Amino acid sequence: MKQKTIKNPITFSGIGLHSGKPCRMILKPALENEGISFIRTDLPGKQIIKVTAANAVMDENVTRCTALEFQGVRVYTIEHILAALNGLGIDNVNIEIDAEEMPGLDGSSLEFVKALEQTGSVEQSVEKQIFSIQEPIVVANKTSTLVMVPSEQFNISYTLDYDHPLLRSQFYSQTIDPQSFCKELAGARTFCMESEVDTIKAHGLARGANYLNTLVMSALGPVENTLRFPNECVRHKVLDIVGDLYLLGYQVKGAVYATKSGHTLNRSLVKKIEAQRQKYSSNASHVALPTGTGRVFGIDEIMKILPHRYPFLFVDRVIEIEPGKKGIGIKNVTANDGFFQGHFPQKPVMPGVIMVEAMAQTAGVVVLTSGVHDGKVALFMSISDVKFRKVVGPGDQLLMEVEILRDRERTANVKGIGRVDGEVAVEADMMFSYTDAHYLKS
Repeated sequence: MKQKTIKNPITFSGIGLHSGKPCRMILKPALENEGISFIRTDLPGKQIIKVTAANAVMDENVTRCTALEFQGVRVYTIEHILAALNGLGIDNVNIEIDAEEMPGLDGSSLEFVKALEQTGSVEQSVEKQIFSIQEPIVVANKTSTLVMVPSEQFNISYTLDYDHPLLRSQFYSQTIDPQSFCKELAGARTFCMESEVDTIKAHGLARGANYLNTLVMSALGPVENTLRFPNECVRHKVLDIVGDLYLLGYQVKGAVYATKSGHTLNRSLVKKIEAQRQKYSSNASHVALPTGTGRVFGIDEIMKILPHRYPFLFVDRVIEIEPGKKGIGIKNVTANDGFFQGHFPQKPVMPGVIMVEAMAQTAGVVVLTSGVHDGKVALFMSISDVKFRKVVGPGDQLLMEVEILRDRERTANVKGIGRVDGEVAVEADMMFSYTDAHYLKS
């Protein structure tokens, strides 16, 4: 999937929902990898505020909108435009504004989406940045929870449960893609309960709100308005999550389960997602440094190279960096690995000898794909300087770096290092001898 920007500039004008101040906003195309930036044209120097998790305002006083800040300059109520960009898969755009708060328009993402669809998008030459959640993330407070877990799709499930006759136990779940976002979410408007109005205004908020751009929910329904969806309020909560997650500056893949969460908790989730992305990027950073083919050997190709089979095949993938010289193997350690039945049932620990064997199998893929040893298999000849530095168990991912120190006609010397979460778990020097593959068939 390639990055996208918009074809032509788009202009919006309106009143900020909370400030009540007029704002003119212009969306302009941006270059590849530029991401999304807000540009305060009303300030000297036209301060640029880039959309990143680091710039997200975590101030708990900012409760009914989402804001960004850079060098003391803020922009407010950005969640609806970010939701539109995220929902439509727009990666790069510059947003010029002449006030601190976005125009509220109709209180949803609908007008943004219509304008974006009308102008169209341009596919760029660089791949999209999409982070897939690798392990569950949980954020919570006394009344709300927000969980994100690994998933092949971007899905949000939300349970709304307020002390209000029309807002009790609303549930909505949606897989987010451009089609579903535009049809099911974009038009869901912001809302509040009628009983909250005076308190909200007492805090200096909602100065630009009215019954058209905000659903004010009474016991009988929205005041001086009608619902676009029977469950419009819970849909708007999902829309807010789509927008708030784009504070990351990149798209994310995973399943979100939310109960009564709001912008504050959403931003906490964003921070944890970015921390996880950095963690896994750090763990795998060595993959990108060497130059080479970058080819990935999946399990089917590995089984064509190695004679090992279940239950003694301990490498799931090998990333070839330099054929016959360096490589990285991946072993996803799971509770289903047979050796955990006896090592140990109460406290599963991956045996050290299995870690060494996994590194050896990684080395086998690297040396046997050089083209020099076709028709051969590599057998263990010796192991030395073995060190075990970290316990490895179910749920861990063992990344095994192997370097071929010396490769001769009959033998190979290999250095192996296995890491979990960036920490060295095992290291060893290994020596292999080559023999004809028919040896294993006799």
